[in-house]
Amino acid sequence: MERVQKVISNLGYASRREVEKLILEGKVTINNQVASLGDKVKDSDIIKINGVLVDKNKNDKVYFLLNKPRGVVSTAKDEKGRKTVVSLIETDKRIYPVGRLDYDTTGVLILTNDGELTNLLLHPSSNIEKVYLAKIKGIITGSDIYKLKNGIKIDNYTTSPCYVKLKSFNKKTNTSMVEIRIHEGHNHQVKKMFEAVGYDVLKLTRLRFAFLDTTNLKPGEYRTLTPKEVKKLYSLGK
Repeated sequence: MERVQKVISNLGYASRREVEKLILEGKVTINNQVASLGDKVKDSDIIKINGVLVDKNKNDKVYFLLNKPRGVVSTAKDEKGRKTVVSLIETDKRIYPVGRLDYDTTGVLILTNDGELTNLLLHPSSNIEKVYLAKIKGIITGSDIYKLKNGIKIDNYTTSPCYVKLKSFNKKTNTSMVEIRIHEGHNHQVKKMFEAVGYDVLKLTRLRFAFLDTTNLKPGEYRTLTPKEVKKLYSLGK
């Protein structure tokens, strides 16, 4: 027997976090009884979301790699009616993004209906490297790069040591291009790291997630992950 939120997310209906929210809102039932987060289910149990039966045979997994463009939100639905990353992909499956990129951030984003893989990739213990290229206001100094490399306090935690390299700078526009590689995934982490040492991020692109990049993909374009790539992602999360 497994917890109901894990069963639903593994079937691809939504991410674990989104399923837990539905449960807390009383929208999930087990055998016509309102479900709780700790409830476990067996194969014979009848699960419904908003009164709609959960199809336990819905196990066709799909995996997409998107070059996320600017001005698109990393959710399945948006209350403000903005375009979502899900709307960019043609599929009849109920997919969702693995993690999030900000509205104005571009680059590598995985979308899937595989809840198990999503949970593996997003778990802190997976320690997966994310590579970003940031265009910042100002010419970054060596001492500030050193601070970022060795960990800096943002919000209520200190970031882990990471790779930071100045790629180029432009004195006329007073901007720098900086590559940064992190293994964490806190909300707005890269932007907050630069802000902590006095630089505003003007543009941010995720160049790589683990071994995946957007080679041959223009902004807004996507491709299906190969079985070999999916297997490799699973191996990274274990």
